[in-house]
Amino acid sequence: MAAAVSRDDELVIKSPNDQRSYRLLRLANGLCALLIHDPEIYADGHPDPRASKPNEDEVMDEDDEDDEEDDDDDDDEEYSDEDGEGEGDEVEGEEDEEEDEGEPKRRKEKGGAEPVVKKAAAAMCVGMGSFADPPKAQGLAHFLEHMLFMGSSEFPDENEYDSYLSKHGGASNAFTETEYTCYHFEVKREHLKGALDRFSQFFISPLVKAEAMDREILAVDSEFNQVLQSDSCRLYQLQSHTCSDGHPLNRFTWGNKKSLVDAMGSGINLREEILQMYMQNYHGGSMKLVIIGGEPLDILEGWTLELFSKVKAGPLLDISPKTDIPFWKSGKLYRLDAVRDIHSLCLSWTLPCLHKEYMKKPEDYLAHLLGHEGKGSLLYFLKAKGWASSLSAGVGTGGSQRSSYAYIFEMSIRLTDSGLKNVFEVIGAVYQYIKLLKQSEPQEWIFKELQDIGYMEFRFAEEQPPDDYAVDLAENMLFYSEKHIVCGEYIYEDWDPELVKHALSFFNPDNMRVDILSKAFDKQSEAIQCEPWFGSQYIEEDIPASVIESWQNPVQIDADLHLPRKNEFIPGDFTLRNTNTPKTSIDEYPRCIVDEPFIKLWYKIVHMTFNVPRANTYFLISVKDGCSSLENSVLTDLFVNLLKDELNEVLYQAYVAKLETSLSVVGSKLELKLYGYNDKLPILLEHLVCFSILFSEDRQVIKEDLERAYKNTNMKPMSHSTYLRLQVLREVFWDVEGKLEVLTKLTFSDLVAFVPKLLSQLYIEGLCHGNLSVEEAMNISKIFRNTLSAQTLPENMRHGERVICIPDGASFVRNVRVKNDLEENSVVEVYFPIQQDVGKEATRLRAITDLFSSIIEEPCFDQLRTKEQLGYTVDSSPRMTYRMLAYCFRVMSSKYSPVYLQSRIDNFINGISALLDGLDEETFEHHRSGLIADKLEKDPSLSYQTGDFWSQIVDKRYMFDMSKLEAEELKTVRKDDVIAWYNTYIRSTSPKRRRLAVHVYGCNSDIAEAAKLQEQSWTLIDDVKSLKVSSQFYSCLC
Repeated sequence: MAAAVSRDDELVIKSPNDQRSYRLLRLANGLCALLIHDPEIYADGHPDPRASKPNEDEVMDEDDEDDEEDDDDDDDEEYSDEDGEGEGDEVEGEEDEEEDEGEPKRRKEKGGAEPVVKKAAAAMCVGMGSFADPPKAQGLAHFLEHMLFMGSSEFPDENEYDSYLSKHGGASNAFTETEYTCYHFEVKREHLKGALDRFSQFFISPLVKAEAMDREILAVDSEFNQVLQSDSCRLYQLQSHTCSDGHPLNRFTWGNKKSLVDAMGSGINLREEILQMYMQNYHGGSMKLVIIGGEPLDILEGWTLELFSKVKAGPLLDISPKTDIPFWKSGKLYRLDAVRDIHSLCLSWTLPCLHKEYMKKPEDYLAHLLGHEGKGSLLYFLKAKGWASSLSAGVGTGGSQRSSYAYIFEMSIRLTDSGLKNVFEVIGAVYQYIKLLKQSEPQEWIFKELQDIGYMEFRFAEEQPPDDYAVDLAENMLFYSEKHIVCGEYIYEDWDPELVKHALSFFNPDNMRVDILSKAFDKQSEAIQCEPWFGSQYIEEDIPASVIESWQNPVQIDADLHLPRKNEFIPGDFTLRNTNTPKTSIDEYPRCIVDEPFIKLWYKIVHMTFNVPRANTYFLISVKDGCSSLENSVLTDLFVNLLKDELNEVLYQAYVAKLETSLSVVGSKLELKLYGYNDKLPILLEHLVCFSILFSEDRQVIKEDLERAYKNTNMKPMSHSTYLRLQVLREVFWDVEGKLEVLTKLTFSDLVAFVPKLLSQLYIEGLCHGNLSVEEAMNISKIFRNTLSAQTLPENMRHGERVICIPDGASFVRNVRVKNDLEENSVVEVYFPIQQDVGKEATRLRAITDLFSSIIEEPCFDQLRTKEQLGYTVDSSPRMTYRMLAYCFRVMSSKYSPVYLQSRIDNFINGISALLDGLDEETFEHHRSGLIADKLEKDPSLSYQTGDFWSQIVDKRYMFDMSKLEAEELKTVRKDDVIAWYNTYIRSTSPKRRRLAVHVYGCNSDIAEAAKLQEQSWTLIDDVKSLKVSSQFYSCLC
């Protein structure tokens, strides 16, 4: 075995609260590895390696099917909890295309008295990305990423890697950036070496099989078709398309069938190009590896040397700034036709590459000021003018924004109709604020605030899931010095006002690109051009010289623009409330500490597992008649949006200080969440519960925003199919089209009259979890009682959700066209109701449903996506809708019609019987033990655990040890139990089988084909209201 060139156990700076050990290892081939020993992975004791069976990883059956390497949205959730998904979430869920990262999404319920375990993980970043694409084969780097999953010399089966992970409670993924590509996985702790063995072969001897290439080209094409109607992706590609010739950004980075097949048509041997790209770039010098395991560092080092020393040697990666190449032509404005109803102004300035300035972060200092939302800020000014509703600013985290060529500082402003008409004045206001910054000396106190917040976040960093952490660190290894791999993103160490001034000097009109993304696009213009890959229509205009000159040096700075005030929400008290509390006296699960007619409060103090001064306080507020009518439902939406806008200055200051807020309509209730550092949390809550706030003026902008949000609902086919399913399932469901019609007729006076009635009677149920004493939690409940003058909402007036009872043997289908006439993707979602989640057998039924899912998930993906290439998105998983357990199959395709997709799903379902019959006991046991480990997996952070507890409260199940009980139940589940479950609820010959299918027809599919389904015993749902009138509903559980 080769020896390491060097190792260092003390170099990497870690948080004072981090119990993990880090070793930096450098191999002779140039590969740099960060090995992390996490003592909690084997908290119950590391097994004696001599006791394990020799070569146990190698004796496994290698004929299992492929698992999805690109998990989507809720694929790794145990249940897709859909409480409220049909109303509040559908209003704003698609307004912003980028996922909200402010709060972790709800994961599986975990925990219990039985030892909980963490998974092992690894990530590899290779210093080559889409900037390396040859002009004649665009998308090649992304295609190469796909091909590495298709087998290696050591493990030639295409499915081997993902099959191994799937059987051992793991998952994998990969992504291609502009200057690097990242591969990562997670797996049950005891199978880390077996996974690493297969993973390492990606970087040693991939086969790149010619016969697999045609299929993977279709997979790349399907992946591209998913984003074809995404406004943010279309804007990015327009910026790339209009980038200077010869610049590496002037690429089509996704790749699709046309770009790759055309390359072959022009005489390029695609396999040879891939192998050449691989040989030139996939070597030790360009690789950064992170391994997280429970084994001692010496064992992890031995595995690394054994498995990765065979990687080809190569020169060390050079990420130094490249020669200046102009990105875009100056003095131009680009108008891009939007898919959604939106007016978005995007201003971009190119700054020098700042990789080496990460300890000073001048771009973050400027982003803090230009993106501020408090009084005196640019956004505050634009909102007062009625020109904008939101603004964000900064250098994004993506590779194109932070490349070795330049940093791109972007400001995105969501314009109102008035703002669009006055867009040059909006940009003029931007330059007034820039002039203010240039005239003011850089403020050290502002930097100090950012420094304090950064250090606070590093000191009390919440743990991430291991695979996410591995990816973050592998990326960090590319950009930060070795000792700062963990802390580099947090530290603001050196105050350098001259560097701030230097960065600010690039904020001028000559260095600015202007893009306007809007539905208000002149489709009759003779100047329309077409971006070749997305087919987007755009117009390139010259900005008048006089306008540019006015921006260059504004005559005056409006008196309403000024620097922000000091942030009063930055915490100062980090005392841990559990310091003097014996661990044995800390409740394992939440307990009810207030149970009054007006408010019920659950409480759990954090124990040493999450030793951070944070708290999460969640509240579900039942209001009077919030959704009793269509009009009330719209008025409730308006009220919530107006309240958030009214309080935005306070909420933003708290957000900057890492104390965040979420206020939304969930079904018929309001859901209020405050989460972050607990020191100032009660102060923020007092601001928020002033529901009786007097709205001083008619905010037409809020109504305009809500109208736009309603119009943009269901623009994505997957969201549309979920919406349509919930429309059928839920007894009370107000259609967004009806909401839009009502909204246009409502006035500000209607809202003023409605709010006192809405808040006249309330009932609140909440959870306080984290660094709070019992007394502090009790005081939080008093804030509601002492601030609100409302009466108690009687129990019979608290709206509960009821779900339709589909009769045994029934098969309903709902057929609808896509909302966007240019959307090519069709979706089929087939929903099988199981039983209501109540009673003694409910835990066992959930456990069997999950085990069935674990067994068929990979074969389903392998058959419908890998082999049949129906589409990029193929998934199957349980559903829990207001305590109704179900199972769902879903496929999205730009190539096939819903009728054909339905036939292929049916064909797969019919084959499950043979699949289950042929499942040997060893493979069944792998699935069962993997699922048990999954159920007992340790929550990575306080926020995840709060989400688990909160879902039990929202569902009124209060089974806080649910996963422990399911894990216990799984120990007695046999293969025959799974077969019986399938034969009862899914198999076509079962008299108890029930189905609801939703078919969303893309623009290239003929909805007239739906008539064929009537010949196959499907009942078409023409009128949802009529169906509900003639149907029975389950009793309300939550």
